[in-house]
Amino acid sequence: MICTDISSFFDPGKNIQVFVARLDQLHPIVSGNKIFKLAYYLQACKQLPEKALLTFGGAYSNHLVATAFACKACGIAATGIVRGEEPEQWSPTLLACKEYGMNLIFVSREAYKKMAASENNKVLLEQYNDPIIVPEGGYGKQGALGASHIMDLLSQQNATHICTAVGTATTLAGLSLAADKSQEIIGIPVLKNISDIPQRLSYLTGKPVLPNIQVFPNYHEGGYAKHTKNEIDFMNRFFEKTQIPTDFVYTGKLMLAISDLVNKNYFNTGSKIICLHTGGLQGNTGLPPGTLIF
Repeated sequence: MICTDISSFFDPGKNIQVFVARLDQLHPIVSGNKIFKLAYYLQACKQLPEKALLTFGGAYSNHLVATAFACKACGIAATGIVRGEEPEQWSPTLLACKEYGMNLIFVSREAYKKMAASENNKVLLEQYNDPIIVPEGGYGKQGALGASHIMDLLSQQNATHICTAVGTATTLAGLSLAADKSQEIIGIPVLKNISDIPQRLSYLTGKPVLPNIQVFPNYHEGGYAKHTKNEIDFMNRFFEKTQIPTDFVYTGKLMLAISDLVNKNYFNTGSKIICLHTGGLQGNTGLPPGTLIF
C-alpha cells in the first residue's frame, strides 16, 4: 500500500507532514476499508454448508457492491436487502451488484429499518438458508476486528495521528483496537447528528472509549450522501494539487475536515498525520456529469 505525501497541499509554515494511505488502491472493487471489514464475515461464511451471506445497503452503497464482488470471488451466495422501492432506472451500483450475482431485494425504508435492526433476524435466517448476516456497512465486532488490521499496514509509519471518515464507526473502532496509545485517532462523521459514537465504540471493541480518540462532528456537509458546493470545490482543488481522487460521501469530507483543522492549528509542530482513503469512488457516479474534474 502506498502512503502518498500531500504535505505540499498545506501551508509549509505549519511544519507538519500529511499523508494519504491509499487503501482505495488495494482492490478495484473491494476497495478501501471494505476488504478489511468483510474479511472475518467471509471467513465464517465459508465454513457454512450452504455458504450464504445476507447484507444491507442503499442504491449507491459501496458496501453492497464490494460484498457482491467478494462473495462471487469466494463462491458465496449473496443477498442484498436494498433500502427503498425498486427504481425504474437502476444505479450503476445496483447494476454492478446484479452483474456479480447478488440477489437484490427492494424493501420500503420502514421495512428496511426493521430488518436491519438485528443480526439475528429469525425471518431472514429462515427465508435465506441460514445465512451469515452482515449489518449495513460491515458494522459489528467481526467488522471492527477486520478493520484493526489496517494498522498492520501503517505500523512502520510512526504516525502521530490516524484519521478516518466515520459512518458506522466500525473502522474507527478497529483503528482504536490496534493503534499505539501515543497515537491520536481522529474520526470525521459523515452523518448529521450522530450522537452514539461512544456507545458504538464500546460495543464494537468491548472496552471503554479511549482518551486518544477525537471525533469532530461538524464536517458532514449536510449529512450522509449529501454535499455542498464547498465540498465539491475542495475535492476538485485537492485533486488538482495532489492527483488523488476522493468521493463526496466519505474521503472528500475527511480531507476537507483535516485541511480545516490544519489551518486552525489543531496539530502540533512536527506531527505526522495519516488520512485513510477508504475507497468508494464508485459513489461519485451519483453526481451529475461534470461535477468533478476527475
